Amino acid sequence: MTDRRVELPTAADTAALGRAIGARLRPGDLVVLAGPLGAGKTCLAAGVGEGLGVEGPVTSPTFVIAREHPPLPAALGGRGVVLVHVDAYRLGVGTAVTPDPREVAAQLDDLDLDTDLTRAAVVIEWGEGVAEHLVAEHLLVRLDRTGTVDDPEAREAHLRGPARLVGP
Repeated sequence: MTDRRVELPTAADTAALGRAIGARLRPGDLVVLAGPLGAGKTCLAAGVGEGLGVEGPVTSPTFVIAREHPPLPAALGGRGVVLVHVDAYRLGVGTAVTPDPREVAAQLDDLDLDTDLTRAAVVIEWGEGVAEHLVAEHLLVRLDRTGTVDDPEAREAHLRGPARLVGP
């Protein structure tokens, strides 16, 4: 496992990190995004979609729980990898009541993400502690707001996972 810390002064930097991650993803890869509300998880996921070259835009799937984005044609930058973008917040992960991780994991299993992982890269917002069982290795990206009143956009990302996905 490799660890990396990245300063993200702006939302554009967060999206750029997502693009870099997306450029390395293959079918079967799982990216778990963690962090408080407003930390930039969806912005990072949108960047992943750009790096994969999928039909978009990639937006928060909060109300539908999961959204599939097929790849663009190669002539338009598609890499042939489907993106499945999941938001586990509505499964109780992001609520004030701490959910039973086994219950959330069972709800994720009901989404058949293990089947999706045979043909797609999967990004799960709010998935820490409940999605890791889906694959042997995954990339965890923890986002934290580090901004101030004068610089509210600043974030920091902590990446942990296989070196191929963590990057330089």
